[in-house]
Amino acid sequence: MKDNKCFLYQVEDLVFSYTLGNQRVEALRGVNVAIPASSLVTISGPSGSGKSTLLNILGLIEPVQEGRVLFRGEDMKWMGEKRKNLVRKLEIGFIFQQFHLIPVLSAEENVRYFLVRQGLSKGEIKERVEGSLESAGLWEHRKKKPSELSGGQKQRVAIARAIAKKPCVIIGDEPTASLDQKTGFEVMELLARLVETEKTSVILTTHDAMVQSFSQQNIHIQDGTTCG
Repeated sequence: MKDNKCFLYQVEDLVFSYTLGNQRVEALRGVNVAIPASSLVTISGPSGSGKSTLLNILGLIEPVQEGRVLFRGEDMKWMGEKRKNLVRKLEIGFIFQQFHLIPVLSAEENVRYFLVRQGLSKGEIKERVEGSLESAGLWEHRKKKPSELSGGQKQRVAIARAIAKKPCVIIGDEPTASLDQKTGFEVMELLARLVETEKTSVILTTHDAMVQSFSQQNIHIQDGTTCG
């Protein structure tokens, strides 16, 4: 496999297994895929096919056990914990099905919270918080806490939080699954616009054909292997 920097991720012969009781289960069995930079990519497949496992490896949540995964040309298998933490902190944004917002903080404070930990100046933090909330269509709701927001608005806060980091990739595990179709469509429009205007990559697992319709590449996984 060529170390081509036009690819955000390059995955070669990826194998991942885990222990369930007394059994060893292979979640991924020889996955091969290349994900271009500045693209919206979906990972589809039946429940238990290995979608979330692949996403967790790409997000540096699970380790590379066997095979090779390059992130922007860097071999993830040989990243130390310090390097992994730095990549997760600065280069990867995460959005989840259940939002993971801090309930006692307002939308604005939820977005600001992780930026403060990055050691940015007050001016830079203010600019990023305002810009991301406006991009997500949340400026008028910035003072509301999660309990005062709809499901779609909560997911937009989560997206704004990810945008504010200015990552090169946003990773989402079924981020529209708990939303109605109309709200999910609006969230996907937001993510697609982010790819187009900011050149940020977006990688999502999904069961939803609507979500797949926004993707420039769909990776279908069946029984732990890529299909098609």
